[in-house]
Amino acid sequence: MNFKLALAGAAFALSASAQAQTAWDLPAAYPATNFHSVNLASFASDVDKATGGKLKITVHPGASLFKAPEIKRAVQGGQAQAGEVLLANFQNEWQVFGVDGIPFLATSYADSKKLYAAQKPILEKKLAEQGMVLLYAVAWPPQGLYSKKPVASAADLKGSKWRAYSPATSRIAELVGAQPVTVQAAELSQALATGVVENNMTSGATGVDSKLYEHLKYYYDVQAWLPKNAIIANKKAFDALDKATRDGLMKAAADAEARGWAASEKVNTDTLATLKANGMAVEPPSAALKADLQKVGATMLQEWLSKAGPEGQQLIDAYRK
Repeated sequence: MNFKLALAGAAFALSASAQAQTAWDLPAAYPATNFHSVNLASFASDVDKATGGKLKITVHPGASLFKAPEIKRAVQGGQAQAGEVLLANFQNEWQVFGVDGIPFLATSYADSKKLYAAQKPILEKKLAEQGMVLLYAVAWPPQGLYSKKPVASAADLKGSKWRAYSPATSRIAELVGAQPVTVQAAELSQALATGVVENNMTSGATGVDSKLYEHLKYYYDVQAWLPKNAIIANKKAFDALDKATRDGLMKAAADAEARGWAASEKVNTDTLATLKANGMAVEPPSAALKADLQKVGATMLQEWLSKAGPEGQQLIDAYRK
């Protein structure tokens, strides 16, 4: 009898501990070695500590659970409790998602933080309407131009195969007369190796991750924009946590945000040095190329404002104050 009671007690203790512990899956699109993914791993570890083991987050990097364009929908629909998304990828759904993909609007870390501060309140409101919560966001390093051939002005890009990964990058291609080819980060190396892509605008970090120096010879540090990755959670899953667990999660998120921005700045410096060390010509853009790209940026800002309406204008006004 006592043995049975002991068994029953052990079973009860196990079930109580199972109820007390919550497991979340967090899909991400970038390699485990990418600074965003490294930061996510630290975030998951911090959440474990901050919640006393009550919330355990498993990070799935490298698009291993869901591909980049599928992650937002997976979180929204509850297939994953949290996920990492590149906000600019969803501009067609809501213009404000793509504000940090407008070329030459915010070109430094200081400006990017200012733009994020203006965007954050309406971003949080929109995500709440869609059944999600913003945990934190971190900018990529400034986007530069990679090319197989030298680029002295936008005319040199005409007719070339341009890798696009968002509505904004497709539009840049159209405005400079290049041919946009949609390729996600995970497939970029292969696309370059097979000649599907000849040039590409992305960060030094992605350049190193994808070993772009094996296929492309030139990197122009045009500092076009700093797009952000956002870590989002399903609102029902978030609301189901007790207050202490939610507080621990948000504290870990705030720490991850601060750590991520600092890591991004360091990665920018380090990765440009790595590109150079691997034989890539790392150069500032010519005056003509810079002027051409600034014209593209001005056109795209006007197009964005016409679609984003008063909400977009208020955001830009708040940013420019």
